[in-house]
Amino acid sequence: MSASLTTTFDDKNSDTSTLTSPTLVLNCGSSSIKYALISDDNSTRITGLAENLGLDTARIKHTTLNGEKLEISIPGGRHKLALQKILELLEQYHFIAVGHRVVHGGREYSAAVRVDDHALAEVKRLKILAPLHNPANALGIEAVQAIYPDMPQVVVFDTAFHQTMPPVAFRYALPKYLYEEHKIRRYGFHGTSHAYVSERTSQITESKGPHGWLTAHLGNGCSVAAVYDGKSLDTSMGLTPLEGLMMGTRSGDVDPSLHMHLKRQLGISLEETDKMLNSDSGLLGISGLSNDLRTIEQAASEGHKDAQLAIEMFCYRAGKYLASLSCALPEFTGIVFTGGIGENSVTTRASILAVMRHFGIKIDADKNADLSRGKEGSFHADDSSIELWVVPTDEEYRIAQETRQALHLV
Repeated sequence: MSASLTTTFDDKNSDTSTLTSPTLVLNCGSSSIKYALISDDNSTRITGLAENLGLDTARIKHTTLNGEKLEISIPGGRHKLALQKILELLEQYHFIAVGHRVVHGGREYSAAVRVDDHALAEVKRLKILAPLHNPANALGIEAVQAIYPDMPQVVVFDTAFHQTMPPVAFRYALPKYLYEEHKIRRYGFHGTSHAYVSERTSQITESKGPHGWLTAHLGNGCSVAAVYDGKSLDTSMGLTPLEGLMMGTRSGDVDPSLHMHLKRQLGISLEETDKMLNSDSGLLGISGLSNDLRTIEQAASEGHKDAQLAIEMFCYRAGKYLASLSCALPEFTGIVFTGGIGENSVTTRASILAVMRHFGIKIDADKNADLSRGKEGSFHADDSSIELWVVPTDEEYRIAQETRQALHLV
């Protein structure tokens, strides 16, 4: 399968001296690969994205060390070819380790671990809980093994951060054997994001610890978590990423009997309902327009009633979940917003907090309006009962950090 460079690539003359002892971070999705090569002090990085994998439009969008934008066309290319090209682009920088984001680690893993035969087998086995992501994650590990058999690799699990949840939070009210024999429980996701933003906010706040944060990762996928003294005590996602908040295309919480009701009344199979709840619901399902909040907000401003309802439902459910998860915190220091929506939608943040009207939360409107496009900062008024923060997430840095820790490189 051929690959063509639409821009000539030659980064040999770039200043590689600033990219010291770099760690390669790979995030293999179902049809994409996000990657970053990060220096040991996090001061320098090379980034890129392979997208539309398997389609004629498959391509790699690469940003070099000196900021040059490249596009590499790989028509029909899948994960294996894309990874080969990515590794070719980066081999000159002599990375010392590879960290992989893996969506599901089950209940065995509470921290990042070095890849061995058992860890790889578990990543593959857990495709039963993350069928779109874990197989792609395993492909990434094997692709690196094939080219760099001696390269140390680490798996960093989305679920690991939430392994500190107590049984009162992670157990379902189901027969005990389902938990003990089949590991049916709440796991939670977006762990690297919740871990990063809660740690970062504890570093920049002036309030004394231990801190209790509600972290709201709001994007196409959405989850909130209660984090106290650096440990997750509860979160909105469950056995799978479908539970919890209303999202871009995911429904979030629905009546568990919905599947059977649709089967009996409409003849819709369990598989069809599962696809509908994951891919055709959420903001897309309610608005009938898009899973992108920016598109929906534009339509709502023009009088589209379903778009307005989608926004109101999204904010109401997020506020309701944040209010409920505050019960998990011994102390409630504040709320941290992150993710594409959480970092950039000023009106959504305000609307979510308006739902929590009994908490004594007060916003500094000017500060809130100034926080978007990657800006970090607080936006609570002086007399607010809790702190309010926007902290852009950096999952790649967190994965690189945990990779180095797992290999005792720090």
